[in-house]
Amino acid sequence: MTESFGRDGNVMGVDIGGTKVAVGIVNDKGEIVAQGRRPMVANGTAEAALEAVSGAIDSLVNTNAAQGGIQSIGICAPGPLDPRSGVVLNPPNLPCWRDFPLAEIIAGKYRVPVRVDNDANAAALAETRWGAARGYRYVFYTCIGTGIGTGIVLDGNIYHGKTGSAGEGGHVSIDYRGPVCGCGKRGCIEILAAGPAIGARARAKFDDNSSRQSAILELARGDVARITGELVGKAYAAGDPLAREILEETVALLTPWLGNIVDLLDPDVLVMGGGVAAMLQPFFDDIRSRLPRWCVNPHVADIPLLMAHYGADAGIAGGAALCADFV
Repeated sequence: MTESFGRDGNVMGVDIGGTKVAVGIVNDKGEIVAQGRRPMVANGTAEAALEAVSGAIDSLVNTNAAQGGIQSIGICAPGPLDPRSGVVLNPPNLPCWRDFPLAEIIAGKYRVPVRVDNDANAAALAETRWGAARGYRYVFYTCIGTGIGTGIVLDGNIYHGKTGSAGEGGHVSIDYRGPVCGCGKRGCIEILAAGPAIGARARAKFDDNSSRQSAILELARGDVARITGELVGKAYAAGDPLAREILEETVALLTPWLGNIVDLLDPDVLVMGGGVAAMLQPFFDDIRSRLPRWCVNPHVADIPLLMAHYGADAGIAGGAALCADFV
């Protein structure tokens, strides 16, 4: 397709991952009125990956939700990338794209404005414009799941820094002697508190005491190697004491990290999203009560800690938020 979508309609948000492309049409209230999903071709050619994205976009073009036209396209893509030029630089999850001018190609194909950014930045903007952080000026957002991504929004704009590389809060170290993170640094909060770290900590509990009884092991069908962070969350929901202990240890790691963030940025709201954040939501009051011990900011107790509004659809809403000013 090479014709313009038109300029009187909604915005399309596109969320590109290593295994899927999710797309959605988003109205000016931040509501996803239609959506779809296609497999991503991450390990083939650049052209095959582009076709997967175009196919996902095209799948919504002729739906009733798109009848008013699509005014712009916002894309969440794996980093590193340059948000100003829309070039995908060197993403480990998409080895087919190196210095790939994604925004330029999509804009040329569909003849509408296109913006590209990473998922955490975009989700932070969506939460600020339409979600949990609406009405706040200085927003810190973190998505805690398989990794830890973060985004900073100041006065309604993503803070990118000089080169577009700002906001990598998941790779802020809280232990310079800690385990080596995938980024190469030691003691990053991501290697200590993301979903895989929770699973690893749970497995270590059973390695230290093979006779432990826990719903975690039952959910793993007796196989310690099958224990994941997700199973820890399910066991906690079922009232398992060991699962609670593991999640409390995770809170003990996240709290000083958030304290560092507060002392650095002085935000007026903290927003947490992602699967692990949802699992930890019952501990938000505990985090709030601990934060004053990890901050010099005298107003830390006044900063709300909120669960993100957008869940699994954060990438679609985030992509759309990148282009909301075109509407």
